[in-house]
This record gives sequence, structure tokens and C-alpha cells, in this order.
Amino acid sequence: MEMKTGRINSFETFGSVDGPGVRYVIFMQGCRLRCRYCHNVDTWALKPEEAVIEKTAREVLNQALRYKTYWGSDGGITVSGGEPLLQIDFLLQLFELAKENGINTCLDTALEPFTREEPFFSKFNRLLGSADLIMADIKHIDPQKHVWLTGRSNENILDCLSYLSQKGVPVWIRHVLVPGITDDDAYLRETRHFIETLENVKKTEILPYHSLGINKWDQLGIPYSLRETKAPSEERIKNAEDILLGKK
Repeated sequence: MEMKTGRINSFETFGSVDGPGVRYVIFMQGCRLRCRYCHNVDTWALKPEEAVIEKTAREVLNQALRYKTYWGSDGGITVSGGEPLLQIDFLLQLFELAKENGINTCLDTALEPFTREEPFFSKFNRLLGSADLIMADIKHIDPQKHVWLTGRSNENILDCLSYLSQKGVPVWIRHVLVPGITDDDAYLRETRHFIETLENVKKTEILPYHSLGINKWDQLGIPYSLRETKAPSEERIKNAEDILLGKK
């Protein structure tokens, strides 16, 4: 089998917030979303001027296996980004090799590349056979607000989440709470109503907005439009959690 080469931004050897247990995290290069709060803006460019890491799926797996003793029964590998689904051929090979070696696999994705058109759809279905968990963002439930926030529509993203529910693939839903943008109670309730239509959601998480990635934007010379936005208060975080978890 010819090994596909992946274009990788970086690795994290002991990820603790990237799925269950301790994870070896591969951050892929390239993303078509332009989220205003992105803290990995250096992963956006599909063809960055500076060199990225290029490795085959087998090389990445062999590198990850050095840390297997630290994973315990719950850990494994997580592929994040950037957007991993833009390199689905590489992702397929990596996940299938991982399953051959008994390794738990997690895909951290915004689902933006999802389409029911071929050849992507067949490859995506094949990928689901080797993905133990998908961590997916609902960045904004309102289509127009989603375009303003990310530069692209959310229609195919919500369609993908519904499809994953039909297929019974375990999913963790995450929602970045940005004051004045994604923390409106009405939108949060609409998001909860959508999540309630899904039968495969194992966990729903609120990720409080932070501005720790601004320095990357400044280094790359990209204007940061949320510079004056503050982190949400504990009260608003709890309010969002209560609404999304159906407690309010």
C-alpha cells in the first residue's frame, strides 16, 4: 500500500484536553474556516510559505507509539488542526493503521469539508469505521452569524452531525462561549434543541473564549477583530452550561 504523506503543523505528546485520557495529538496544516477567535491561526494556510512537517501515516504512528505506555486504557491518538478532513486520504491510512495496532482514535474537527458528494462521502464513511470518537464544534447555530464568525456556512456541518447520529458514531459536542457573539440565551437554546435531535452525543462542553492566541495573529500580520472581547464570567459560563445541558 502506498503511504500518503500528511502535511502537519505540530505534535503534542501529552494532550489532556483532546479526547479521553492522555492523547498523542497531531495538528494538521490547513483550514478553510476563518474563525475570529482561532488560537491556531498558524494552521490556516493550505500552502504556507514556511516549511511544515511532512510524514507518512506509518511514520506518524511509529512516532506516536513511543508514548503508548502513558495512554492507559482510555488514551490514544487525536488528529486535530487545522482541519484534518482536508487531508482525508492521510487520515484514513493513519486511523486504519492505528486500529490494526489496537490504538484508540479521536478526530477533532469542525466538519467544514463534509459533503455527500463523491469521492469525499465514500472516504468519510470508510473513515467512520476506524474512528472511535469525533469531537466536533458547533461554532454558531445561526447560519448568518456562523458566516460572520467563520467565513463559511454551517449547513453542511449540521448535516454532518445529523448523519453521524444516524450512523451511531460517538460524538462530543463543543461550543466556544464568546461574550456578545455566541452566549445569547436564545441561540444557546436553539443549539440545545438541535443537540437534542442527535442520538449519539456522549458529552457536551462549553469552552470559554480566551485571547491567548492573539500573539500568533500579530506575528502573521492578520487583524484580530475580537481584541476588545473579554473572557466570559463564571456566571455566564454556568448559564450556558445549564442551557446546553437542559438544566435551564
